[in-house]
Amino acid sequence: MKAAEALGDILQTSKGTLSMMPIRHASILFTFDNRYIYVDPTSEGNYDGLPKADFVVVTHAHPDHFDKKLIDAIKQPSALFVGPPDVITELGSGTALKNGDRKSFGYFEIEAVPAYNAVRGPKSGEYYHPKGKWDGFVMTFGDKRIYISGDTECIPEMKALKGIDVAFVCMRLPYTMPPSEAAACIRAFQPKVIYPYHYQGSNLSELTDPLKDQRGIEVRIRDWYPKKPAGAGAGSKP
Repeated sequence: MKAAEALGDILQTSKGTLSMMPIRHASILFTFDNRYIYVDPTSEGNYDGLPKADFVVVTHAHPDHFDKKLIDAIKQPSALFVGPPDVITELGSGTALKNGDRKSFGYFEIEAVPAYNAVRGPKSGEYYHPKGKWDGFVMTFGDKRIYISGDTECIPEMKALKGIDVAFVCMRLPYTMPPSEAAACIRAFQPKVIYPYHYQGSNLSELTDPLKDQRGIEVRIRDWYPKKPAGAGAGSKP
């Protein structure tokens, strides 16, 4: 297999180099073991020049996280999929994981963890992200554990996470939580590195200020909302 190009920030693991590249909003590209793993890819991002997907992970079915047309455009013919049951049904193949399920794919392992609203919803008694329906994920690459929050509030299950090396934590009202609430959860589970994402329109100082006294937590601010070049589409290199 041709060696995969490392794209984005680098993390050394016990089984080789992991790179982590923000694309847009909640979309991430991981490169590991000569493979390209996309999380929540959608057509809002610019995929021109990026490699085809060996693996696609989807947290839930909302259109800013799940875009079947875009997935079809960027996937390798042999690409594998992981997501909650309703997403896998729509994709037509893949591994459906409910909260608490775990699956090893040899070069990495993935565990579905809860992601839900406990307070916020479109009206009384309804939630934007119902408990038990969709997923966050803990992805293990060698000795490193990477947390992908998906869309959630600061729930007890997030506070109880252990041994997280890198966390991608959502924030944005009204659908998930404000940065200050995300900071409270981050203080609880103490990841080594935190990437705020899904933050469009949020004031990130409400996240960074409460974390200034947290030694051992590195906050990495990246541009998740780059301007998309005119004419950019879902093209990718082989």
